[in-house]
Amino acid sequence: MRPRDTQLTLDQIQFAREHSLVRIVDDEAPLRDALRFVLEMEGWRVADYPSAEAFLRGDSPSNPGCVVLDVRMPGMTGIQAQAVMNERDIRLPVIFLTGHGDVDMAVLALQDGAVDFIQKPIDNERLLASIAFAAFESASKAAGLPGRDAVERVATLTPRERQIAELIAAGRLNREIAERFGSAVRTVEVHRANVLRKLGVKAPEEIKALLALADA
Repeated sequence: MRPRDTQLTLDQIQFAREHSLVRIVDDEAPLRDALRFVLEMEGWRVADYPSAEAFLRGDSPSNPGCVVLDVRMPGMTGIQAQAVMNERDIRLPVIFLTGHGDVDMAVLALQDGAVDFIQKPIDNERLLASIAFAAFESASKAAGLPGRDAVERVATLTPRERQIAELIAAGRLNREIAERFGSAVRTVEVHRANVLRKLGVKAPEEIKALLALADA
């Protein structure tokens, strides 16, 4: 079982890292520590919980991101926690981990909205891809810029405006952009103003986020 499409651009993955939190919910402390280490090395912000009860009690679901949730834990199981999340309208994407292969359980979890169902020992590459996909989806919705809206805004840019938008998003100054294209700074200023107006944003970070959403 895996997401329908986990192929994201580097900008999209970076957007997800900057705007989301990955929750690890597992009763095995060594596994939590290992996953936290791997994720933080990749640049993700991480919170971990030793039980489903601790997660549901202590987490802030308004913070976008995803939940890496163990299926079998003492007390409330991962499947039960997913049901509670659905009852409470907690829309965080869920990635299940299990050491007990169960196809029927996986199908049920995916039907209830899980992003992926991964067996232990964990394939880190697959887990990271699933986390990036889930976190990007969550962060995109939280940003208030649905993908279709982003596509339509970006489509209004001319080819040169799109190039300039990408350079602005990368933090380039007007002078640097002008030198790159061999044009006057004033010309770049006009293009920049058009980019901001057409995209309906004010800051380079917003341009970066919008371009990432449009390319999803």
